[in-house]
Amino acid sequence: MPEMPEVETIRRTLHELILNKKIESVSVFWPKIIKHPEEVAQFKDALVGQTFINTGRRGKYLILYSDDFALVSHLRMEGKYGLFKNTDETDKHTHVIFHFTDGTELRYKDVRKFGTMHLYLKGQEYDCLPLSQLGPEPLSDAFTKEILAVKLSKSKRHLKTALLDQKIVVGLGNIYVDEALFRARIHPERRADSLSDLELTRLYKEIISTLAEAVQKGGSTIRSYVNSQGQIGMFQLELFVYGRNGENCKVCDSELERIVVGGRGTVFCPSCQKK
Repeated sequence: MPEMPEVETIRRTLHELILNKKIESVSVFWPKIIKHPEEVAQFKDALVGQTFINTGRRGKYLILYSDDFALVSHLRMEGKYGLFKNTDETDKHTHVIFHFTDGTELRYKDVRKFGTMHLYLKGQEYDCLPLSQLGPEPLSDAFTKEILAVKLSKSKRHLKTALLDQKIVVGLGNIYVDEALFRARIHPERRADSLSDLELTRLYKEIISTLAEAVQKGGSTIRSYVNSQGQIGMFQLELFVYGRNGENCKVCDSELERIVVGGRGTVFCPSCQKK
């Protein structure tokens, strides 16, 4: 699943591709993707005549702003956006098409059909689900060590499980939790409320630095993720632990191990991340 750095990369490329494009019509071939409004016809009719004027992101959610509306989109496992000519062939995995007046189309493809779209009047998107329950952005001033400490102190869950909770901090998924915990030298099965002040400081700094570096390098290309122009991310070349089970640690040369934490596959270094 694309995490915050990947969604931010998609946002940046889509911003270049769709800005100032006017919607002539909308086609929806898999209605279950549209979560709000309940009637797909309302979703389609509302967007006709609208022009995309900006893009945004909240955690792992992409936001496409038109004149009057905010389209909140979650890509889930394999959702992708791409700009095409209206004469290009449409494949079976294309489920939503925004037809523009200039003869181009923004197409949403999703092999697994897990993605979601919510359409709200601008200004209402942050007061409604799914955005209303999200925690602070990790690369914003709203995310502080003190806030992280308070939220973790209230949880007896494994640290990795707590960090995957989007109510604590948004944008972190399996890749970047594993990487941040390795860089902070903290075992993923530590109880969230057991960290010392020094450990909290390291974790806070490494969450920020890991995500910032991943954004700068276009995210990690894991499985089928590419950005909206078909380009791959390069952060996967910097991964210390994720996807490297059985390989040697880049820091101490110990063999990396894989466990399951909260139902999620987790790779860590038993020497650098002592429990």
